[in-house]
Amino acid sequence: MEKQYDPPNIDFPYFLFFTGKGGVGKTSTACATAVSLADRGKRVLLISTDPASNLQDVFGEDFNHEYRHLKAVPRLAVVNIDPEEAAERHRESALAPYRNKLPASVIRSMEEQMAGACTTEIAAFDSFTSFLCDSEVKDKFDHILFDTAPTGHTLRLLQLPKAWSGFIDTNPEGASCLGPLSALAGKKEMYEQAVNTLADGGQTLLALVSRPDETALFEADRSSKELAALDVKNQILIINGLFEITDSEDDTAQAFMDQQQESLTTISDHLKSFTTFQLPFAPLSLTGVGELRSWLAGKHGREAVHTHEVAAEGFEMDDVIGDLSEKGNGLVFTMGKGGVGKTTVAASVALNLVEQGYSVHLTTTDPAEHLSRLFTENHSDLLRVTNIDPKRETEAYRESVLEETSHELNEDELNYLKEDLDSPCTEEIAVFRSFADVVMHSEEDYIVIDTAPTGHTLLLLDSTLSYHREIERSAGHVPESVKNLLPALKDAEKTHILIVTLPEATPVYEAERLESDLKRADLHPKWWIMNQSLSVVPVSDPVLKAKAQVENKWVQRTVTHASKVAIIPWKKQAILNKKQR
Repeated sequence: MEKQYDPPNIDFPYFLFFTGKGGVGKTSTACATAVSLADRGKRVLLISTDPASNLQDVFGEDFNHEYRHLKAVPRLAVVNIDPEEAAERHRESALAPYRNKLPASVIRSMEEQMAGACTTEIAAFDSFTSFLCDSEVKDKFDHILFDTAPTGHTLRLLQLPKAWSGFIDTNPEGASCLGPLSALAGKKEMYEQAVNTLADGGQTLLALVSRPDETALFEADRSSKELAALDVKNQILIINGLFEITDSEDDTAQAFMDQQQESLTTISDHLKSFTTFQLPFAPLSLTGVGELRSWLAGKHGREAVHTHEVAAEGFEMDDVIGDLSEKGNGLVFTMGKGGVGKTTVAASVALNLVEQGYSVHLTTTDPAEHLSRLFTENHSDLLRVTNIDPKRETEAYRESVLEETSHELNEDELNYLKEDLDSPCTEEIAVFRSFADVVMHSEEDYIVIDTAPTGHTLLLLDSTLSYHREIERSAGHVPESVKNLLPALKDAEKTHILIVTLPEATPVYEAERLESDLKRADLHPKWWIMNQSLSVVPVSDPVLKAKAQVENKWVQRTVTHASKVAIIPWKKQAILNKKQR
């Protein structure tokens, strides 16, 4: 039986982590918890480790890596760990001792080695552990809350303490794509302390946040088990967004509630064993301290929004498919914040192209791969569904490099190479090379790629040249697929990027930031997809009507911003192709 989530009446330990599938409301829950505890007199530090953090959208203030108290809640301090800024600080601290002591060519080589996404990841982790282990910071607060990244990234982050501790223990020769390992070795004691803190239920609690949605609950179950295997066993479950119908004549509202209740029946026995709390459905955007307080009190959005705005109009998915199919072949990406429906849109595009007689390779680079749950059966010879599995690709990459180069190396050089390939960074390189191989070697008319959540996607795309150098360093040569990847991605005749979002504040803000970052890399999105919109569905229930009216504002903003915007109406179950209509 779920209890109402009321933070001041829960016996929280010192550290709280909020995790779950993208879009389930981790940031809103973490922010509301922080405000609630601070309102009761607790000194609270809230830290975002999400590469696509939106704390600034919730509180309306900008934050950086140094904590600063919130103007509206003086007992609450906030930190936003920006991975790129953290990487720059990490690079400089590691290289500074060698400048003016080693030849310029050696420094340039070290700088190149530290230019990749591996350095960005470990730098963010450094910032993360520094707050986890700093006794001076701990003395200043009663609780430290972490608003973590979407699930796949979170798992990688939390796995690093053990991974890096083990790497340092078993690799004394110091091979690392992070550059000088001496700087890393200096962190060993801090990493061990981080491992012990995460495993100590008296100090740490993990809050698994989920929507009443089957996929989100499946993801929470998977995350919980993987984290428990890392000894992070003190966990609770928070079901966010439970809807209660007030107009029984509203078919959409009834279907909306039915879908949630049916999803809740799929909760695993493993999750049922946890203490479970519930949070009400929030029809309006949770931006501002007042909105967060109202939400926890169960009063958010109870008053209908009165507006006479005309519903914004956009294109339909048929228009998107018609546009994509004009070329007869191409590379299609779905990108956006986690939880906005990238996977179902990618699957819909693939199935509709197949219906038109094209052969399609549908694949995903998302570590939290969801395609296999959509395609338990595939009856079309024109459709190939795959996923890029990080563990499988890492092992294949390691074996390939050793087979191709080991005969040229002496014993010491071979040991050095093996140490390098055992580094956790090898996984990033292996996944990237596999991604390039898919783009280069697929023989189908269309390749449709369901990408990872925004932050991971940007790391992947922004790092193209860095990975090029890193693969050359570890493998001795660069495959043609890697050399040709960036030109292929920038070819507007070949590559079509679909930005997928929900008609809500945070997903739209994040989609706009994604578009800006893509344009800086000379990658230009072709379509915007507003997914699961109530604004184009008839509703009379006051809560859903309020949400539909607010959604219209975000649809209107996007239609004004972009020339090609398709709107997908809310449906109880996603409609993938014409055969299902």
